[in-house]
Amino acid sequence: MIRSALMNVMTSAAIKAGRGLKRDLGEVENLQVSLKGPGDFVSAADKKAEKVLFEELNKARPGYGFLMEEQGAVEGSDKSHRWFIDPLDGTTNFLHGLPVFAVSIGLEREGQMIAGVVYNPATDEMYVAEKGQGAWLNNRRLRVAARNDFATALVGCGIPPLARAHHHPRFKEELSAVIARCGNVRRMGAASLDLAMVAAGRLDCYWERGLSPWDLAAGMVLVREAGGYVSDADGGERMLEAGSICVGNEQMHRALLATLKSA
Repeated sequence: MIRSALMNVMTSAAIKAGRGLKRDLGEVENLQVSLKGPGDFVSAADKKAEKVLFEELNKARPGYGFLMEEQGAVEGSDKSHRWFIDPLDGTTNFLHGLPVFAVSIGLEREGQMIAGVVYNPATDEMYVAEKGQGAWLNNRRLRVAARNDFATALVGCGIPPLARAHHHPRFKEELSAVIARCGNVRRMGAASLDLAMVAAGRLDCYWERGLSPWDLAAGMVLVREAGGYVSDADGGERMLEAGSICVGNEQMHRALLATLKSA
């Protein structure tokens, strides 16, 4: 595990926010069988976790800016640093009591992502990475998978929700091309965890479109520090601006990009 002062700040904030989410997950599982449903409760849990993260990070690094899912952009006096915060990535999973969700924290310095934390409170899995320090899962050093035959690859993806139905035709074309060439496909429902899974070698590669910067920021650092390749889904370097991503080891990244282009 990385023991830097910065990583201590980030992991402590993630654990504190995650503690509340883990408690709330038990309530969601109870609400799931009620007529009212858990929607309002989950929205409150999301906002509560973001408030914890904002307060903890702002206290430890006063002046840093923020880009957050709920509150949006908060300008800081320190223009060279900015936090990217997703307090509950995988909201739909959480809403159904499915323990596949994460707290995601990324740090940008001078326009470059330099640190990331992705924490799943339900499993107590803490993925961390800092530029030049590698990527870690709890106390285990991470490397992307070494497989290089796309026909055996386990590929991660994200399915556009009903609210983004206009993305469905393109996704169906890309998925059709991918499943015709790869070993199999998985959809986790939390982009930050998909990226962490690639960093850990659990998925060989992953792509998704229609994402927000806070979905990607932390996971990008994890994949790079685990030796992986990162681009947007069209092969460019505008991941945060384009809202799309494609990751894997060198061969898998190249093969997945080529497959997406063929669609």
